[in-house]
Amino acid sequence: MNAGPSQAAERASRSSFYSGMRILPRPQREAMFEIYSFCRAVDDIADDPGPREPRRGQLQRWRADIDALYRGAPPPQLSGLAAAVRTFDLQKEDFLAVIDGMEMDVVADIRAPDQATLEIYCDRVACAVGRLSVRIFGMEHKAGLALADHLGRALQLTNILRDLDEDAAMGRLYLPREALRDCGIISTDPAAVLANPMLGEAANAIVEQARAHFRQAQAIMVQQPRRVIRAPAIMGEAYGLILDRLIARGFAPPRPAVRLPRARILLIALRHLF
Repeated sequence: MNAGPSQAAERASRSSFYSGMRILPRPQREAMFEIYSFCRAVDDIADDPGPREPRRGQLQRWRADIDALYRGAPPPQLSGLAAAVRTFDLQKEDFLAVIDGMEMDVVADIRAPDQATLEIYCDRVACAVGRLSVRIFGMEHKAGLALADHLGRALQLTNILRDLDEDAAMGRLYLPREALRDCGIISTDPAAVLANPMLGEAANAIVEQARAHFRQAQAIMVQQPRRVIRAPAIMGEAYGLILDRLIARGFAPPRPAVRLPRARILLIALRHLF
C-alpha cells in the first residue's frame, strides 16, 4: 500500500507518464502521485496470478482503509492520499469505483464481455481515475466530468487494443462480444479469438469507438484554459500516437509490442509546458 508522498513519487517515477505529471505545480503533482500510487497498488492485486479469494480480501481491506480515510482516521500509510483528498475535495465514490473495477478482474477472468459490461468496466478503471484527476487539475465541474468520461474511455480502449496478447496470456479478452459476433467470431477463448483471421475487423470497431472518444475529449479541451488541461492533453496526444501505431501495425499475428518511448512523451510534455 501507499506509504506517503515520497513513496508515491517513487512509484510514479516508474510510469511512462511521469514526465507528464512532473510538469504540474507541486500540490497537484504530489496529489497525482498519490492517485497513481493508489491505482497501481489495487491494479497489482487484480493482476496477481495468485488465488482469487485472498485477492478479494486485499481489495476489501482497501475499501476499509478508504472508509477510514473519509471518517477522518486514515491509516498511517494513507496520510499522503488523505492530504490530497482534503486539498482537492476528492470523492470517495471514485476511489471505491476503481476498487470495484479491479474486483471485476479478480472475481473471474473477463472474456468477451457484452458492450454494457465493458462500459461499466471502463467507467470504473479509467473514467473514475479521470474524475479524481480533473478535480486536481482544477477543471470546472461539468466540463471535467465530460472530459473524464471521454478521455478515460479513449485511453482504456487503446489499452485494450495495445494489450491483446498480454491480456490473453492471463486468460482475459476485453473485446466486446458484439464486435466479435458482428465479424463472425463466436468463441470467447482468448487464444482462439486472437488467432482468428477476422480479429482485425473486430479490433477496428473498437478503434472507431476510441477515436470518437478522443474527438469528444479534444473538443472539450480546446474550450478550457490551457493551464488546467496540460496533463490530460499530454495523455491524449501520447495515447493518440499509440492508437495510430496500432492501426499502422495491424492486428494480425505476429503483433510486435507497441510502446511510446519515454523520450517522445517528454517531448510532448515539454511542448505543452512551453
